[in-house]
Amino acid sequence: MAEFYEFQVPADAAGMRLDVFLARRMPDWSRSALQRLIRAGLVTVGSRPARKAGEEVPAGARICVQAVREELRASPEDLPLAIVYEDDDLLVVNKPAGMVVHVGAGVKSGTLVNALLHHVRQLSSAGGELRPGIVHRLDKLTSGLVVAAKNDFTHRALAAQFKGREVRKTYLALVHGRVAKDSGEVNQPIGRDPVRRTRMKAGGIGAREALTRYQVTRRFPHFTLLEARPHTGRTHQIRVHLAWLGHPIVGDTRYGAPGKLRLAGREVPTLPRTFLHAAQLEFQHPRSGLHLALRAALPADLSAFIENLGAQDR
Repeated sequence: MAEFYEFQVPADAAGMRLDVFLARRMPDWSRSALQRLIRAGLVTVGSRPARKAGEEVPAGARICVQAVREELRASPEDLPLAIVYEDDDLLVVNKPAGMVVHVGAGVKSGTLVNALLHHVRQLSSAGGELRPGIVHRLDKLTSGLVVAAKNDFTHRALAAQFKGREVRKTYLALVHGRVAKDSGEVNQPIGRDPVRRTRMKAGGIGAREALTRYQVTRRFPHFTLLEARPHTGRTHQIRVHLAWLGHPIVGDTRYGAPGKLRLAGREVPTLPRTFLHAAQLEFQHPRSGLHLALRAALPADLSAFIENLGAQDR
């Protein structure tokens, strides 16, 4: 099904890239999706089809978009799945870094949902066709614990616990610099970055309250290992808060971490992922009422990085 949009370019937007202009006016569409529409000839500037995503829009031009969404469906795939806990109502898995949680724009396969559907066949429907069973998410480059529901009763009950801030989540994060306090908190509202719409920002557009508490677990000459506990569930919350604190997470170049590290006296590329791991998850089982406290050890790549830092200390 197509959606039709029409815009007139105001004077203050003249010279802006076409894809950027559209992205700011069509927030439900990713910039990459809009670029696909432009390449498919579904965007016109005046009376002609748009030439390319990077062309500059002229003041007063009439831009029309025939926005056709890709038909997406989550299907079972035989993918590795590290199950930490499972019963008739739910399962908790240790998601590897690099795996997207669910199918979406630009991602049709290889997701956690695809793997879950192959393993259990039936997941809750409360999250919709593309997100069956998914109660909460982790970023693609974040590893660690994710809980999935097998039926709608469990899904609704777990969602209520997350909304009521009854779920205790603990992450391990290695950040740049030496954090001054042994423990502390960041209480900064988070909203959309007005310039780079794929990022979030402390005090950004539509900012909502956000609270993260942290505790130092180990110090290195130029890095600090933290336990971070988000008490709200904003997008990219820990990443934004630690960057706001002046200590971006290692590997998180999107939020200010450097692309190069100096280790053992030489400069090397940073980690190809963020050093952020969802290590602990605690919640009440919706049916039995039992308190579940589940843990996932640091994956091998992050453990090796820590060992390398420790060796430099000796």
